[in-house]
Amino acid sequence: MADSLVERRSIDVVPDEERHGTAFSQFTLWLGANLQITTVVTGALAVVFGGDVVWSLAGLLAGNLLGGTVMALHSAQGPRLGLPQMISSRAQFGVRGAIVPLALVIVMYIGFFASGTVLAGQAVGKLTHLGAVPGILLFALITGVTAIIGYRVIHALGRVASVICALAFIYLGIRLLNRIDLGAVLQQHSFALPMFLLAMSLSASWQLAFGPYVADYSRYLPRTTSSRATFWWTLAGTALGAQWSMTFGVLVAATAGSAFIGDEVGYVVGLGGTGLIASFLYFVIALGKLTINVLNTYGGFMSIVTSITGFRSQRAISTRVRTVYIAVIMVAGTAVALAGRNSFLDSFADFLLFLLAFFTPWSAINLVDYYLLSREGYELPALTDPDGRYGGWRWDALTVYVVALIAQFPFLATSFYTGPLVASLGGADISWIVGLVVPALLYGLLGSRRRRPRVRQGAGDGTPDIGAGAGGREESGNVAGSPDTSGAAIGAESTKTAP
Repeated sequence: MADSLVERRSIDVVPDEERHGTAFSQFTLWLGANLQITTVVTGALAVVFGGDVVWSLAGLLAGNLLGGTVMALHSAQGPRLGLPQMISSRAQFGVRGAIVPLALVIVMYIGFFASGTVLAGQAVGKLTHLGAVPGILLFALITGVTAIIGYRVIHALGRVASVICALAFIYLGIRLLNRIDLGAVLQQHSFALPMFLLAMSLSASWQLAFGPYVADYSRYLPRTTSSRATFWWTLAGTALGAQWSMTFGVLVAATAGSAFIGDEVGYVVGLGGTGLIASFLYFVIALGKLTINVLNTYGGFMSIVTSITGFRSQRAISTRVRTVYIAVIMVAGTAVALAGRNSFLDSFADFLLFLLAFFTPWSAINLVDYYLLSREGYELPALTDPDGRYGGWRWDALTVYVVALIAQFPFLATSFYTGPLVASLGGADISWIVGLVVPALLYGLLGSRRRRPRVRQGAGDGTPDIGAGAGGREESGNVAGSPDTSGAAIGAESTKTAP
């Protein structure tokens, strides 16, 4: 276990002696990350764009469960590999080819940092009486410092936020129910497939966007941590937190109308009260946003480092370089926040739905490769060697990724682009479903036919065994016997199964 509060690890493998914590930490982290104002706004969008209350709630729940399942499957990779999430993409796309999805991931992190900072800046500005712009700048600075400290403080922040934000949402929920006629609101249940799928897309995209960094926050768990426990605690935290916040957003949007749109933070705080209560709620909003914005900053840093080191064959970076990368993410995100703060709601909706088209194919390819083809094991030294097992560019995966992107666009519906098949579906956006199914099938077919190199099983020389697994399928880097702590290869013990 590391003695220093400031994290030393970046994209390098976390050794067994530095592993700590339990799978329950994933519940508190992801509960706290979802009990926040941007999640509320995401749920509200389902009603703002024309959905009714009941079917919006149903669509949001379906999307949270489906997207959360995909996200939690990524989380379960962390304890096994001891690596940040996007490093494992090199096994599918190549050491250098992984930069293709990574470039989009970095854009995503900057966008989420910016959108979160807009809302948090409002809260900080009100709390400090400095105004929105100084509030944005102050919040961004606190986010950057927290991300630099790293993993331990991020999980501590998640534990604190999960308790404080849960109590605040209980209080706000009671206040809201005392103000509205819930029976009348729930009578709004006229089913329309396009609106149901819109709600489902909003919540699914919210969950899938966590996929590229979720394993970053489970990679310090002991290697013996159950995959099932990691999966279920992650899914429970993220689905419960998101659905709770989004339900609140749906009810607020259905009853507040224009009073909520454009002044989301002010309305929610006003719902709770004035004076000290208002100050506390501004603090809660800032705390919730700090939790998720730190994740976005930390994940953006990991993605930049993964991209650059893929061309330098590096396995670690210094603390000073780490600080510079995080500062770059912070400055870029703050600039976007300041530039777009006056058109946040519409821009954020399109941002979420458009990102979904780029991340569902990556998730499908990564999960099929990890769980079905490689059977939860990779040869870790090869992940930093473009001349090694995974090569510099894996053109089969990159081709599948591009084909999946193209396949989605006829079904994509945003304000700036609508695919030609959307109208025939009544305006429903099903691009994300296509983005999951098409690459999973194509990559599974290509991967099962790819000749996987066999390494002679252990000859008593201490070399990790890489060979055929159960059922005659070959395992990429699986270790027979005790876990390997040298970083040569990591895999699943025979007694463990995927969630």
